[in-house]
Amino acid sequence: MWHLTPRPTRRPTLILLTLLAVAALAAACASGGASVPLDRQSAGDDTLGGFQPPAEGPVATAGPADGSGDDSAARDETLVVKTGTLDLEVKDFDASLARARTAIIGLGGYISGSQMAFDGDRPYASITYRIPAARWDDALVALKGLATKVVGEQTQAVEVTSAVIDLDARIDNLRATERSLQAIMAKATKIPDILEVQSQLSNVRGQIEQLVAERDHLKDQAAYGTMTVGWTIPLVAVTQAQQGWDPAKTVDEAVAQLVQLGQGLFSIAIWFAIVGLPLLIVGLVLLGIALVAARRLGFGRRPPVEPQAGGTVQA
Repeated sequence: MWHLTPRPTRRPTLILLTLLAVAALAAACASGGASVPLDRQSAGDDTLGGFQPPAEGPVATAGPADGSGDDSAARDETLVVKTGTLDLEVKDFDASLARARTAIIGLGGYISGSQMAFDGDRPYASITYRIPAARWDDALVALKGLATKVVGEQTQAVEVTSAVIDLDARIDNLRATERSLQAIMAKATKIPDILEVQSQLSNVRGQIEQLVAERDHLKDQAAYGTMTVGWTIPLVAVTQAQQGWDPAKTVDEAVAQLVQLGQGLFSIAIWFAIVGLPLLIVGLVLLGIALVAARRLGFGRRPPVEPQAGGTVQA
């Protein structure tokens, strides 16, 4: 009789080989996912957060150990919108405006708006200057140096750094959504799908344009402060005494008072003729009737005088 010798099982060996194959495949996938094509690296693909490899050159050294470098960088990145108003009196109106324009342009600013008016013979101008934020204080000194009197001054500074950072984050999110929609558009084959994606793309792009405009406006306001200056000349004492007095207006007011007085008297006469006079007549009639009735009833007569004893009666 033949005895069959059992063959050793190969199941553990197969399991081990399978695990090794899976591990090798996973390592290959990981290495393939970590690599980035050269064209995407050069274009700065947004899926990598816009990362760009450092350019060749000297390696940047670390800042001071006390952290002063970080503080100065933070101050440079701070965005502050500066606004203000000035009311100035000057001796020479036209010359002061020309000097102010020259000073602002010399500081790197410009004039964004102006208007002029006259109060009698007294000129007045309101001019808006855009001044670089770094030269704001220099511009204030230059403008006030042209005045004989600073009538009013007001300045304000508002930090908008957080608002700009928030807008940047929202813009980045919308641009990522735009890229996703573009990828879907490239794969869409049905017309309804294409129209739906196109509508969403238009909406996203509109939001991006609006947010970019808001961000750029804030950056522009932070880069250039806005100063509105009112220019005028001092008020002469005689002009100040005459200011507010108008003879023609005074005559008109006096005539108006006279007309109102005449209207009042005429109104009283009308009321007396229509209402007062009939009541007066009725009152007189009633008074006459009352007097006649009183006499007939003997009211008002003197009582007879009795004769005194031993004397004569005097009529």
